[in-house]
Amino acid sequence: MKIQHKNTQIKFITKGKNNPLILLHGFLETEQIWRDYQQLLSQKRQVVTIDLLGHGETGNISEVHSMENMADGVIEVLNHLKIEKASFAGHSMGGYVIMEILKKYPEKITKIGLINSTPAEDTPEKKENRDRVASLVAKNKSAFVSMAISNLLTSENNKKFKPEIEILKNEAQKMTSESIIAATLGMKNRLDRVETLKSFKGDKFIILGMQDPVLDVENTIEIGEKTDSKIIEFPDGHLSFIENRDLLLQFLQSKI
Repeated sequence: MKIQHKNTQIKFITKGKNNPLILLHGFLETEQIWRDYQQLLSQKRQVVTIDLLGHGETGNISEVHSMENMADGVIEVLNHLKIEKASFAGHSMGGYVIMEILKKYPEKITKIGLINSTPAEDTPEKKENRDRVASLVAKNKSAFVSMAISNLLTSENNKKFKPEIEILKNEAQKMTSESIIAATLGMKNRLDRVETLKSFKGDKFIILGMQDPVLDVENTIEIGEKTDSKIIEFPDGHLSFIENRDLLLQFLQSKI
């Protein structure tokens, strides 16, 4: 299904009834990463997946898609579905979007699961890297997409999950350079939400891949302690929804 949002349309899929769970994908991904999870989880509850701005079948609204822009789009879908409150789980950038929803629409959230994600802002080095990404994408989008996704997991898991990784890459290649740059700059400019997460009184979890090449594992554990979040350690990299599927499914079934 699609709804109108500003000058574009947002794609979403809803299945099941009651106790809604919103699943948000990460950078270069689409709601399709949750398809199998939605199929299983929706047998016992409502599960909504959404293509965030510039991803999948959702278009662009700006040259920069701030995390707040993306959060507004998610809330538009919830309002359309008449969902007053929900549990939220988001992968990587999807977690950043959840933090903006928590800041702007705190009444909407009952539980939070940050999957391979953090409430912290980018470090100065990471911000510089985002700028490099933006210029690289403008020159050679295809090479960037392939490299960026491969770099999210170990070489061993790149081989082990080759079919799944190829699907991810093929979907990401459908994105325009403008969409990739808009999300990259939105992530770079996002604000620190550590205190926002700390003040949230509901259940909150951070799922951490112990071999994650993108997140600083030790720092994320410290943030978990500082925000009174429960850290759940998975053994692999940044793509827990592929690398640790059974563990993640078990988490979503029992905790969120």
